[in-house]
Amino acid sequence: MSGDLDLESIAPLVTALAEAGGAGEGPVVLDLSGVGFADSSTVNVLLRAHSELGPRLRIARPSAFVERLFDVIGLRQALPVYDTVEDALVRGSSDPAAVREP
Repeated sequence: MSGDLDLESIAPLVTALAEAGGAGEGPVVLDLSGVGFADSSTVNVLLRAHSELGPRLRIARPSAFVERLFDVIGLRQALPVYDTVEDALVRGSSDPAAVREP
């Protein structure tokens, strides 16, 4: 994903997560490196996706803004966050040590 993610621009993310989630049993990796802004609607979508997908949902390469947002609201404890897309794909939820700690 790239650009700003807010109430008016969140629909493509919702659609992409729904399509990826229904596409099989493999991981759903969300690369947030290009996100410049995210608001509470983004947080809501991510939490809902995590509730539906469980450990299949993996956040990779969060931008500095997203990192700060996750830290401020404590979302890092709820969602698996990885430094790279490759880490998210390879290590995934089977390796708890791969998830970055705050």
